Amino acid sequence: MYRIVVADVRSPRDGAFIEVIGHYNPLTDPETYQIDGEKALKWLGYGAQPTDTVTRLLLKSGILEQAGLSSKSKLKSANIESATKPVSTTKETS
Repeated sequence: MYRIVVADVRSPRDGAFIEVIGHYNPLTDPETYQIDGEKALKWLGYGAQPTDTVTRLLLKSGILEQAGLSSKSKLKSANIESATKPVSTTKETS
């Protein structure tokens, strides 16, 4: 059984994580999983990039459709767009 977690990209693979959002057991027939949809949507909204396995599980559960992301390519392009949006800055004049 595996936990589905949100982790910082700079953390080691088995290192610290931010939040547990579900679990997954690939050994059952059929495979079983449980994902907290609200937490997953929150982190996807922040720009989290799920692994291929988690993306497949999110697609099966319909969570990616709720987020308006029905495929891995849309997910990646949405994250790229949100990461490259210009940030407005204000310049103080003296």
